[in-house]
Amino acid sequence: MDSIRLKKKKKYLIINVLLFAFLYFSVSFNKEYIRPIYADKAFWGILTGSYSNFMAAYVISFFVIPAIFARHLNKKQSRMVFYAFSVLVFLLLMYEEISPFTGASKVYDSYDILASALGSLFAIFTYEIIFKKKKV
Repeated sequence: MDSIRLKKKKKYLIINVLLFAFLYFSVSFNKEYIRPIYADKAFWGILTGSYSNFMAAYVISFFVIPAIFARHLNKKQSRMVFYAFSVLVFLLLMYEEISPFTGASKVYDSYDILASALGSLFAIFTYEIIFKKKKV
């Protein structure tokens, strides 16, 4: 019984490590290669500049999925946990933008707040699409 739990914990840890790695490498790739190319173009500069906030809100929202599976929550409970966590992620990113506390944000940018909100909303939409027919 303990070996099964240990395997599940490892599986959930691996999922979150992969999510974090995806977030880190996609944001780094954008920062190093894509953003410098489009920084001087108004619309594309805004999109590439706010990409990290969008991806952070989107990907970090999914960090709670392994906990939902591990707790065997019903559909309504899992939805509430996911929604609450997504909103919490957005609020933390918004607070970081307004009053930096981690050093991730150096300049206030309303587009970054909008990107964080959209990232959280897209995470919720993705959750709904993926888990619509699945029993959680």
